[in-house]
Amino acid sequence: MAKAAVKNLITDVEGLWVGHAQDEKLASGVTAVIFDEPATASVATHGGAPGLRDTAALEPEMTVDRIDAIVLSGGSAYGLDAMGGTQAFLRKQGRGFQVRDIRVPIVPGAILFDLLNGGDKAWGEVPVYWQLGFEAAASAGPQFKLGSAGAGYGATTVNLKGGIGSASTETSAGYRIGALVAVNAVGQATIGDSPHFWAAPYEQNGEFGGLGWPAAWPPEALAMRIKGDALENTTIAIVATDAPLTKSEAKRMAIVAQDGLALALRPAHAAMDGDTVFAVATGRAATRPSLRDQTEIGLLASNCLARAIARAIFEAEPLPFKEALPSWRGKFSHS
Repeated sequence: MAKAAVKNLITDVEGLWVGHAQDEKLASGVTAVIFDEPATASVATHGGAPGLRDTAALEPEMTVDRIDAIVLSGGSAYGLDAMGGTQAFLRKQGRGFQVRDIRVPIVPGAILFDLLNGGDKAWGEVPVYWQLGFEAAASAGPQFKLGSAGAGYGATTVNLKGGIGSASTETSAGYRIGALVAVNAVGQATIGDSPHFWAAPYEQNGEFGGLGWPAAWPPEALAMRIKGDALENTTIAIVATDAPLTKSEAKRMAIVAQDGLALALRPAHAAMDGDTVFAVATGRAATRPSLRDQTEIGLLASNCLARAIARAIFEAEPLPFKEALPSWRGKFSHS
């Protein structure tokens, strides 16, 4: 069967769908990745301040070997409710790990901190993230917005508005690779004060402006610039492939894909970041990948993630609040 046309989104990997939900007044949101069938997955966390749910089950030695969805959410620890909303949606669909006469959807996830971005966080006794998680799952499909949407709606970097990004590619053996990321980094994706992206060498078809690297390297390019010393950041991501992988192989894919953060953000994996990458294998491809294939899958997943990070910044729109950070387009499109 012929593969579907490429959209340069993680949904180019057959067997998964993406949905967003956000609250503009709250200035936060949720992104859900739903698998057509339970998928093999693992995770690598290299940041020092992660917020996670049910990720222990993704370690290779753990018993549950397939999951139904992954959720990325704003809201810091409050956003961990979003996984429950997606879980409730999947239960209505009859999905989940069966234990006698009941099903339990397996929905790991990760959160980012966007509580101080100017939005109204006075939600009362019950945070809104459960409902947003349900709505994100219900809206899942092959197309989805980049930039200020879903889990990236309220995301920021040190100098520019953050957001949701995605990208895809294909290995030499024909395995599809995709990445999805919510960029809320402690540092920056651009080089110094310039509009150029650290991820420039990996860009395809002008997907984030086609500027390449600067002709003259800015003197401030290598200086550390961060939001501050507080734990109010994190970049959370999913990389996916249609190759059939084991949990151990998915774990290696997640570890290698973490390099994509270091290719696109400066700094990455900091003590005040919670940088987390999930790796998913839908297994739709017909043949098992060799070790060489797996190495290429990891390499291209890393490249895809770097591209997705730059696309998140490139496509973002500023929040409508006083003193909100500018978007990339707002700051550089006329320069």
